[in-house]
Amino acid sequence: MRRTVRPLTATALALTLAAFAAAPAYGGAGTGRLELSPTGVVPGDEVAVHTAACGAKGTAAGDASAVGAGSFSLAPDDGEGRLDGRFEVPPSAQPGTYEIVAICANGGRRVTGDLVVSLTGTRTGPPAYPRGSVKTGVGGALGPDPVQTAAGVAALAVAAAGGTWLLHRRARGDGI
Repeated sequence: MRRTVRPLTATALALTLAAFAAAPAYGGAGTGRLELSPTGVVPGDEVAVHTAACGAKGTAAGDASAVGAGSFSLAPDDGEGRLDGRFEVPPSAQPGTYEIVAICANGGRRVTGDLVVSLTGTRTGPPAYPRGSVKTGVGGALGPDPVQTAAGVAALAVAAAGGTWLLHRRARGDGI
């Protein structure tokens, strides 16, 4: 059994070393591709784009026309050593997987990333709150007619004064 284990171990070790030798040697994790955040969106969402493939001081021209968003630019960020950009997925975007491309200004290197658009899910943008009034048929205390408002205030004042007078008479023992 030992004779079988050693050749298998040696073969596995050789395959592992070959895999590491064939891997691209970029400067860090994610430097050879376009990173999209979020990768799955619904129409109307904003997408942040990052890459370190063009160098920390370079620039790049982005192209999101596959999804209908047009072109955008990538510029150096503050201290991260990568380029950042943004684009908005148009509300008319159809579901599917789209290739987003950026071309580095220094050297013309082409960097890509995949964006998945779906019609289900929630928007990642700021929430939309309802505005305006609800037409229920019941008026408010301060309606548009100042005469009706004044009449209501006067009726409440008379009722309060009458109630106070009746309570005062009852407390004195005069009766009602």
